[in-house]
Amino acid sequence: MLEPTAIQLLQKTLKTSISNKEIAGANFMIIKDGREVFYHEDGFADIEAGRRITRDSIFRLYSMTKPVTATAVMMLLERGAIDLFDPVSRYIPGFKNQQAEKNGELVPVSREVDIHDLLNMTSGLTYGGTDKAGQYADALFQELSSRLNGDNPMSTLEFANRLGEGPLSFEPGSSWQYGTSADVLGAIVEAVSGMRYSEFLAKEIFGPLGMQDTGFSLPEEKRSRLANIYQEDKEAGLKLYTDSHLGVHCQMDREAVFESGGAGLVSTIDDAAKFTTMLMNQGSLNGVQLLKPRTVQYMTSAGLTAWQQQGFDSWHSLCGHSYGNQMRIMTNPGQAGCLGGQGEYGWDGWLGAYFTNSPQDGLTILFMVQKKDAGTMPVTRKLRNIVFSSL
Repeated sequence: MLEPTAIQLLQKTLKTSISNKEIAGANFMIIKDGREVFYHEDGFADIEAGRRITRDSIFRLYSMTKPVTATAVMMLLERGAIDLFDPVSRYIPGFKNQQAEKNGELVPVSREVDIHDLLNMTSGLTYGGTDKAGQYADALFQELSSRLNGDNPMSTLEFANRLGEGPLSFEPGSSWQYGTSADVLGAIVEAVSGMRYSEFLAKEIFGPLGMQDTGFSLPEEKRSRLANIYQEDKEAGLKLYTDSHLGVHCQMDREAVFESGGAGLVSTIDDAAKFTTMLMNQGSLNGVQLLKPRTVQYMTSAGLTAWQQQGFDSWHSLCGHSYGNQMRIMTNPGQAGCLGGQGEYGWDGWLGAYFTNSPQDGLTILFMVQKKDAGTMPVTRKLRNIVFSSL
């Protein structure tokens, strides 16, 4: 159990963040050696209606979707259905005959993007930016959004195929850049399995783990549990945000046609805990084995070469970390900007949903929040510093 002092500090730190209108509300959970040792909720899921955060509040995961997608790919790997050096064009034809930007010009790539590149974000795909690849991605996301509520919404496979038809920021494997790689991985799972991505996840991951509140959309009876998104506002402190970012329906109130492997899932803290505990248990939970221990070991290891790491090292708040299979991996705790453990891994989302697993400590931390442009926030690091310092 946590010491009473640590519990008081966690509750006070979270309450202070809510009082300062940094966040509207949050769920926070600590699991130690497979057992929940702390859970706390505070604040609002809907400020305007006075609806408070509860344990069954539903949150948009955004990029915390990515480790789920990596798990799906690892399941295909274990079954011999894919090879990590398979060219993406084998499954997504748009990735044939690609070009990459070099010195401001587009030149043919020396080798095709492969699945390994996608897993480690070394593909040259990006979320946007000023270079040709970034401009292409921006335009594609604008089209995705404009078609979202129309008669012809873009599908998972169409989006991935269109991405492949655009330029890359760099030669595959030559650097690291955070981007749309996981969306393409979701489309590959569709192509290989012959199922919609949502169907594969429901059958192979969510069903077996008992994750009943996780998916790409919400049935009507669950929508009242969805937490609102808030953004910073100079006058009010926080104001409601309702845009559908990256092609993900803000209200999750209709079946998704574009099922984003990089950003599309919603979940609860208890469902997320089932997924993170499965990884901590070397691929199994309650007698269900999704992945073999050797596969989990591979999936949670740093995957970047020395020159790829140089691209990742520009992410200042992730000093002391590397990257692999859609997750951060702590490689040097002494260089990190927060307390942590060697080999600790996890990821967060654009709206602040966050998890970390530290195998050497037998520790999982989960933090669920909905704040625009949040990622890993100062309050997230404050909370985890309290936890790690009390071990």
